[in-house]
Amino acid sequence: MKSILFATTALVATAGIAAADVNLTGSAEMGIMGGDGIADQFHTDIDVTFGMSGEADNGLSFGASVDLDEEIGDNNATTGGVESGATRDDTAHGGATMFVAYGGAKLTMGDTDGAFDAAMNEAIIGDSLGDNHEHGGYNGNAGLDGMYDGQIARFDYSFDAFTGYLSAEVDDSGNNDPVWGLGVKYSGELAGLTLGVGLGYQTTDEDNPADEVWGISLDTTFANGIVAIANYSSMNFTAPGAKDMEHWGVAFGYTMNALTVAVNYGEFDNLAGVDGDTSKGWGLIANYDLGGGIEAQFGYGDSEAEIGGVDLDADTYSLGLAMSF
Repeated sequence: MKSILFATTALVATAGIAAADVNLTGSAEMGIMGGDGIADQFHTDIDVTFGMSGEADNGLSFGASVDLDEEIGDNNATTGGVESGATRDDTAHGGATMFVAYGGAKLTMGDTDGAFDAAMNEAIIGDSLGDNHEHGGYNGNAGLDGMYDGQIARFDYSFDAFTGYLSAEVDDSGNNDPVWGLGVKYSGELAGLTLGVGLGYQTTDEDNPADEVWGISLDTTFANGIVAIANYSSMNFTAPGAKDMEHWGVAFGYTMNALTVAVNYGEFDNLAGVDGDTSKGWGLIANYDLGGGIEAQFGYGDSEAEIGGVDLDADTYSLGLAMSF
C-alpha cells in the first residue's frame, strides 16, 4: 500500500512539474573597484532567479519569482536577525514576488515596487558592476516604499499606451495608516519620437518621518540612438520646521552598434527635510556588448554634499565583465 501511495505521489508531482513553466536565469560579475576611502580591490557577484508561471482554464495567468541572492531562512519564524531572508517571515518576503493577471489587469504582491516607483523612470542609463554610476544625487524613485515591512500589493491596468497603478504597503502593527500609491504611465510615439511620461504619488500617516511624495518623469529616444531622461520629485517631511525635499535628475545616453555610453546628473535640495542641506553628483558608464550574454562595463560616480555646513565629497569606479545566463 505504501509503495502504491509513494508511486502515485511521485507521479502527481512529476505531472505538476511537467505542466508548469519554470525558468532559471542568472547573472555574474567579475572585475575591480575602488574610490575615495575604498582600496582598489576585486569585485565578484552572482545572482540566480527562479521564475514560475502558469495559466488557468479561464485564461487567468499566474506566477512567482524568487531571487536567490537573498538568504533563505526558516519560513515558520518571524524574527531572527541575520537569518532573515526571502522566505523567513510570511509577512515580509524579500526578493520574492507573486502575481495573477487577466487581460490588461494584474495584481502583484511581495517585494515589488509601489505605484510611485512603477510609474516613474529613473534618470540613469546603462550598467556598472558596483552601480558606481549611482551617486549622492541619484534617486531610485523608491518614494515611501519600505516605510513598513517592504511587502507591497500593487494593481496595474494597461489600456493602449497607458498603464495605471494603485498600491498599498500596510503597517503590520496596525498603529499607522498604510502607504497608498497612485501612478500612471504613457509609452508611445509623438512627432516621430518614442516618448514616455510617468506621474506618481504616495501618501501615508503624518506620524511617519515623511508622509507624501509626488513626481514626474519624461524620457525619449531619438532616431539617431540618443536617449534622454528627466526626473523631478518632491517629498514632504513631518518634523517641525522641516522643508520639502526636492530632487531633479537628467541622463543622456548614446548607443552605436555594440557600444553604449551615458552620463547622468542629479541633485537633492533640503536633504531629508533639512533646510539648506544638499547632495548632488554625476556618473558615467561605458558598456560594450561582446555577444552571447557577456558585456564589458566601466562605471564612475562622483558625489558632493553639504550637511550642516560641512562639505563632503567622494568618488567610486568599477571595471570588469558582466555575464547574463
